[in-house]
Amino acid sequence: MSLPKIDETYFTQFLVDLLNVPSPTGFASMAVDFVEKELSKYKQLQLSRTRKGALLAKWEVKSDLPPVALTAHVDTLGAVVKEIKSNGRLKLSRIGGIQWPTIETEGVWVFTSKGEKIRGSVLIDVASGHIHSGADIPRDDKHLEVRLDAKTTSKKETRALGINIGDCVAFDTRTEVTDGFIRSRFLDDKACVANLVAAVKSMVAAGQSPVRSVYFLISNYEEVGHGASAGIPDEVAELVTVDMAVVGEGQESDEFHATLCIKDSGGPYHEGLNKKLRAIAEQHDIPYKTDVYPFYGSDGEAFWRAGGDVAMSLIGPGIDASHNYERAHMDGLNATTNWIMAYLLNETLT
Repeated sequence: MSLPKIDETYFTQFLVDLLNVPSPTGFASMAVDFVEKELSKYKQLQLSRTRKGALLAKWEVKSDLPPVALTAHVDTLGAVVKEIKSNGRLKLSRIGGIQWPTIETEGVWVFTSKGEKIRGSVLIDVASGHIHSGADIPRDDKHLEVRLDAKTTSKKETRALGINIGDCVAFDTRTEVTDGFIRSRFLDDKACVANLVAAVKSMVAAGQSPVRSVYFLISNYEEVGHGASAGIPDEVAELVTVDMAVVGEGQESDEFHATLCIKDSGGPYHEGLNKKLRAIAEQHDIPYKTDVYPFYGSDGEAFWRAGGDVAMSLIGPGIDASHNYERAHMDGLNATTNWIMAYLLNETLT
């Protein structure tokens, strides 16, 4: 059985558009709305929201086999306003594992609790080269600040702009597509959300349906550790988490393959489902690698820790410079989309 053709132009445009929707954890509703609007085009899917605000899509088919599920998360790293300084600038409290040195000079949007958004940029608090020598100052939450693009030099003037403690701060993604590569912040995990959406589009366009009912959970709290702890229905027998593969020194993963994670910081994944996914990839000539991620946790593990009784595996495209200025290649992205479709369409390994 040949797999449906992937519309790479569609995939790239959807991913770029999704990357440009701000969605730090806790403030991801706009991105969830964006994905829901896209998936609502497919009458095969029944869409609903969890109480936490995640999106659940069900593709129901007639089958005696128990349903399966796939999950990817739309929330990203970011920050909230921790303090308004006496000079009117903002100190931040980060959301997730953003690396402070990587955001120096980055542009940001501050989303106020009253619905306004104010532009700014992140700078070290001794930024002027003609006054300070800031080379030895640590880049951390104590020394980095947001300079607002507004007339304010005091706490009172900043508060008058409508900014309050806890307001969302979203970093620019700097998304660029070049020669098969996509460079951007927050490919983790919006690239994998695009994998799921592209798989649905390709299967529908080819007139094909999964061999058993499937749920797609687009979670919204993964970066803080509890995204898919709720939302996966009890009837699900297998859960495939789709999230980035770690690329770097000591890792097997690269940007040109999909990866099956055997173990991460939470321990090993399900041996039986791992074997099934390997066999499916080999049956369809999908380029993949296996790897171990020492500093990594997934939505699937959040579901396991919450008592989820499923076989669970983790696959995803290789993403270079995770939680930094990330990069992926269409080879790895296509391999992941194909793996998802092969899993859903597989008749011999059910």
